[in-house]
This record gives sequence, C-alpha cells and structure tokens, in this order.
Amino acid sequence: MLSVKEKSLERATLIVTSFAAFVTPFIGSATNIALPAIGKEFSANAVMLSWVATSFILSAAVFLAPFGRLADIVGRKKIFNIGLIIFTIASFFCAFSPNIEILIFGRVVQGLGGALIFGTAMAIVTSVFPRERRGKALGIVVASVYTGLTLGPFIGGFLTKNWGWEGIFLFTVPLGIISVVLSFIYLKEEWADAKGEKFDWKGSIIYGLAIISLMYGFGKLPEFTGFLYTLAGTLGIILFVYFEKRQEFPVINIQLFQNNRVFAFSNYAALINYSATFAIGFLLSLYLQYIKGLDPQEAGQILVIQPILMAVFSPITGRLSDKIDAGKVASVGMAMISAGLFVIAFIGPNSSIWFIIPILVVFGIGYALFSSPNSNAIMSSVEKKYYGIASGTVGTMRLVGQMSSMGIAMMIFSIFIGKVEINPSNYPEFIQSIRTAFLIFAVLCFIGIFFSLARGKSK
Repeated sequence: MLSVKEKSLERATLIVTSFAAFVTPFIGSATNIALPAIGKEFSANAVMLSWVATSFILSAAVFLAPFGRLADIVGRKKIFNIGLIIFTIASFFCAFSPNIEILIFGRVVQGLGGALIFGTAMAIVTSVFPRERRGKALGIVVASVYTGLTLGPFIGGFLTKNWGWEGIFLFTVPLGIISVVLSFIYLKEEWADAKGEKFDWKGSIIYGLAIISLMYGFGKLPEFTGFLYTLAGTLGIILFVYFEKRQEFPVINIQLFQNNRVFAFSNYAALINYSATFAIGFLLSLYLQYIKGLDPQEAGQILVIQPILMAVFSPITGRLSDKIDAGKVASVGMAMISAGLFVIAFIGPNSSIWFIIPILVVFGIGYALFSSPNSNAIMSSVEKKYYGIASGTVGTMRLVGQMSSMGIAMMIFSIFIGKVEINPSNYPEFIQSIRTAFLIFAVLCFIGIFFSLARGKSK
C-alpha cells in the first residue's frame, strides 16, 4: 500500500516529466509543418530545409548520452531543470532569426536543451516508480511525447498560417516557462545514484565528433566529401567503443550491450525503428503542401491523425507490457509500421488523401505498440545506478535513428533533385524521391522486426 508521500511524489513526477516530454516533440513536429513557409521566406533549398529539422536532432544526439551519464553523477533533477531553461531561451532566440543560418544555430542550442531533458526524464520516472507500475508510468510519458507530436502539426499549421513560422517558437516559450516552474515546485527530491564517480570527458568528445562527422557526411552524399566524412564518423564510433571498453566510468557502458541481451537488442530495435520512421512526417508535410496544394493548417489536420492514435494507445500498451512480454508487443508494432511503409511507397501525384489517412492510422497504432513496451524493456533491464545511462541510451538511439532517417531523406533529395528549391518543374523528381525513401524505410523496418524478436523474453 502506497503512503501519501509516495503517491504525491509519483503524481508530481508524472506531471512534470509529462509536461516537459510534451514540449520538445511539439516544436519538432510544428517546425516540420512550417518548413515550406521558412523555405519561401529565406529562399532555401530542400537540403537546407532538412537541416532546420536535422540540426536540432544532431545537437541532441551529440549531447544526450554524455548528459545522461552526468545526470547520474551530479543529479538528474538538476540537469533536467537546466535543460528546460536552455530550451526555453533558445526557442525565443529562434523566433527572431534574420536568416536560415542563424535559425539553424538556434535549433542547435534548442537541441542541447532537449538533450538535457531527454537524458533525464525517463530516468527520473524509472527512479520513482517500482517495476510493477513502471510500464504504465512510462506509457503516460510516451503519450505526452505523442500528444506533443499530435498538437504540433495542428497548432503549428494554425500559427504559421495566421502569424508566420515565428509564431511556433514564440508559442513554445510560455510552455517552457511553465515546465520550469512546475519542476521547481513539485520535484523536491534529487537522484544521483552514481555520485562520486568520474565523468568521461575524453569519451564524450570522441563520441560527439564521430556523430557530427557521420551526420554531416550523410548530408553531403553522394559527393566524395560525403563519403569521407561518413567513413571518418564510422571509424570514430569504432574508436569510441574501443576507448569506452577500457574506462572505469564510461559515458556509455558498452558492457550493457555485451552482457545484457534484452538491453542490447531493444536498443537496436529502437535505432532501426526511428531510422525507418522519423522522416515520414517531414516527407508527407512537403507532399501535402507542394503536391496536393494544402496550406499548413490543412496539412497539419491530416498529419495529426497518426500522433493522436499514438497518444491514446501508448499508456494502454505500456500497461500491457507490465503484464506480458514487452518484446512481443513491440515486435507486432514494428510489423504494422513496416506494412504501412510498403503500401505508402506507391504514393503518386494523383493519390487521394483517403489513400494516406488509413496508413496514418496503421502508423499510429504501430508506433504505440512498439515505443512504450520497448522503452519499458530497456529501462527494466538495468540496475538502478544505470538509469541515467539507460535513459540517455534510449534517447540516443531515438535521436541517432531520427538523424539517420533525415540523413537518408537528405541524401535522396540530393540525388534526385539536387540543391535547388522544390517547384513544379521538379515535382516528378520530388515524387520519385519520397517513394524511394518510403521503400528504403519499409525494408529497414522489416529487418527491425527480427532485431526486436531476437531480444528474448523481456520480463
């Protein structure tokens, strides 16, 4: 039986982490809807527009694992609050960007703040909730993420249509302020289960440089410099793994991947899932506005279908994973997404909106079946002192996957369209680009089913 104090702590933790979990994905999905408007104002090409979305993800991916580890040492609440403050200030800065380069820089700073939030939110929830109630709690946090994704296209489309793309970033500022206030009021405890251990600065630098090189190279493909940067990034990751194995207090505990099958394959499945799915919203946003002629608000009203279903079903699937094998539930979700991607790869210039809507329904339910159970499997497979690392690793797999997904989209745009603005003269090439991307994503997701199944029993 829970005491009043325990109930109060659990309730407060869910309120604060869920609100913060809402804000960061909201800005991502809202920005996707505004990309055509941003491109028009700054005369930006498709690849440059991709960087408006990708710069946030790249920055968050670089900093997330190191700050997840730092949170275990100095305190998860402290890092969480700093992240909320940085994110809020960066949102205000982005709204007044005079050119696309400054906007991209602002998104990098936003990503830094997002990393501090991503790397601690799940760890805080896992620290507070016992195993038997953890899946449901994590499901609520994941539902908050999806609610942010849900309202992002809808509110973002409305704001862009009526007040310009700047309105999206200004709208986020009060949300960030509310998150900060809630955190300072309700989170009274601190969690630092690795207090006194050393922080691995060298490993963090190697990791960051490797990720930056890898992603920058992806964006430059198929140019020769793209191959060089991608190769350098790959070698950097190999060097990082070699270096971390020899550290007493590594930034990412490689032993968890070697000795913990559930942890390893659940993370691999997450990486593949996000690599195969994140760019879907980006591509469909462009398709609905350029090819179907919808305004940002109308496009948002269609794209909102998928995250609504994700938000509704995530707490249910999270609770389900408390009772039955989380790996099997997640694998069913991955299979549904793969099937939807194969179907949408046949999209064309004359495809009906009613061709897209049922596929968005499949995506929404598939994501819910995969994400909450998979996160529960990861967080429940490690000791308490590794919660920050595990939370950071979950977030890193998500962000590196999202980054890879955008990287694939950018590479395909470079091959089929080149570095020019999307206009009626290259619409056939644009259609070919998104069809190719969806087909590649479908194959990736199909492979991911086997990684999900290979984890064995999750409980």
